Amino acid sequence: MTNWAEATGELIAAIDTDDFASKLSNAFKRIAPFDYTVVFGYLGSARPLDLYDDFPSGKRRVFVEDYQEGPYLLDPFYLASTTPVESGLYRLRDLAPDRFYQGEYFRNYYVQTGLAEEIGFFINLPGGVVVVVSLMRAEKAFTAKEIRELRAYWPVVEAACCKHWRDLATQFGAEAGTTTENGLYKSLELAFQTFGKGVLTPREREVVEFTLKGHSAEAVGRILEIAPGTVRIHRRNIYSKLQIRSQGELFSEFIDTLLQSPA
Repeated sequence: MTNWAEATGELIAAIDTDDFASKLSNAFKRIAPFDYTVVFGYLGSARPLDLYDDFPSGKRRVFVEDYQEGPYLLDPFYLASTTPVESGLYRLRDLAPDRFYQGEYFRNYYVQTGLAEEIGFFINLPGGVVVVVSLMRAEKAFTAKEIRELRAYWPVVEAACCKHWRDLATQFGAEAGTTTENGLYKSLELAFQTFGKGVLTPREREVVEFTLKGHSAEAVGRILEIAPGTVRIHRRNIYSKLQIRSQGELFSEFIDTLLQSPA
């Protein structure tokens, strides 16, 4: 308890300083051990701001640099931030679509992280900004007891983060010019509407969107109010029109589109 209290005192003292996020990570580690911390700021579909991370250089390329280049648009944490979800602590697996772990975002990008589990504190801030503080484990999932103890710390997390990042919306304003620096579209909706334009029908582009987000044919059917068999027919037509043969190629085509300059 003494270590927990000391860490909280250090966290409060670090508000409005460059050490805040590292002190926040340290406070969490007094409650439950984990391997990595990353803090992203999200505002709509703007390029996420990397507010803090403690990755070694090799892993940072995958977790941060590659992620910011486009895969974030298919990340369940990012997608939840656009809903938005109620502030609090969530497991990635609780927010992911039904076929997330069989989907191409997981198989082509997320699997590279080598994580056993990722959990995230969602903090809703003024101006529509959402900060997600992710705690990551490489070897094993968090236990139910650890999740309960981390959730018990939520009042401190919310108060401290809301105070420290209260003006984060202005940073997105300052970074507005960088949202499309690397050819990323300004909105997720525009990216999916543009993908395959002139080749795919609007309905086929909808099927692409929910397929890439990790939904099964049954789930896509429920969302679009069509039969699962119709979804599968659309998928076959999509592959034929794009001259591809797998969801992996579909994922690659979509990421390539994100990296191209908008027309």
